[in-house]
Amino acid sequence: MTAKLVVETKDLTHYYGERRALGGVSFGVQAGEIFGLLGPNGGGKTTLFRILSTLLRPTQGTAEVLSTDVTADAASLRRRIGVVFQSPSLDKKLTVAENLLHHGHLFGLRGRSLKVRIAEALDRLGLKDRARDVVEKLSGGLARRVELAKGLLHRPELLLLDEPSTGLDPGARRDLWDYLRDLRQRDGVTILLTTHLMEEAEHCTRVGILDVGKLVALDSPSALRGQIGGDVISLESESPDDLTTRIQERFGVQATVIDGTVRIEREHGHELLAQLMESVPGAIRSAMLSKPTLEDVFIRRTGHRFWSEESADVAS
Repeated sequence: MTAKLVVETKDLTHYYGERRALGGVSFGVQAGEIFGLLGPNGGGKTTLFRILSTLLRPTQGTAEVLSTDVTADAASLRRRIGVVFQSPSLDKKLTVAENLLHHGHLFGLRGRSLKVRIAEALDRLGLKDRARDVVEKLSGGLARRVELAKGLLHRPELLLLDEPSTGLDPGARRDLWDYLRDLRQRDGVTILLTTHLMEEAEHCTRVGILDVGKLVALDSPSALRGQIGGDVISLESESPDDLTTRIQERFGVQATVIDGTVRIEREHGHELLAQLMESVPGAIRSAMLSKPTLEDVFIRRTGHRFWSEESADVAS
């Protein structure tokens, strides 16, 4: 039985003037997933998020959220989705409860029903004793929880989060993910988030990797890492191109130079690394052996590192 798609895009394309931000992006998000869109600055995450949250009309292609075209009936769709933006949207001069009260009014919630929902949201997110606190006095982690409570107040079927860990310390970040997993498991809410953090993407059930407006990879984090296989050897050298040639001639191993670093993907990489250190010791300044990461997947698919000059040029 095919799982229900909560989000589906087909050939989604968007231009800002002559600059292409998205170039034919197609993917689907299944009900109950925590789906991550991972990419560097300028990769297209924000544009895609704005389209899915009904804030931006795509230039070409289609995007359906909860079986509704985002351009057809945005007003009714907004009542069924929850959106938490990267930039804070709370009124700092109001209390936590007052922020939730006014947000509820925007969705037509009133009276006892709204009070019950506010109490439930505060309790679920560990904010029950913070209801009367003024927002400007909250820590970044607590304020982020209030943003989540706000986004969940109208009980959305889909929760959209833009860079949810922005400004959070490691402890607050762990708490946030505990809340998201609980939300998914207990309430069945589908979650789609954007992130530039590899470790955050690892928590998702599936990840779509974006670069320069293109979807370059899509699968579970473990499956994506498994496409690399073996180990990753990274070598620093004064002459990386010359070292690459020597390795290929001596060992018949494919090596590539990525941003000045010689990179090799190899089963039992420790064995090859020992041989390299013996055969070309003067040519290697430093060496690192590691298991594949999502950044290695990104490098394999794009030919450059996650934070490279190319990405920075696109972002600017």
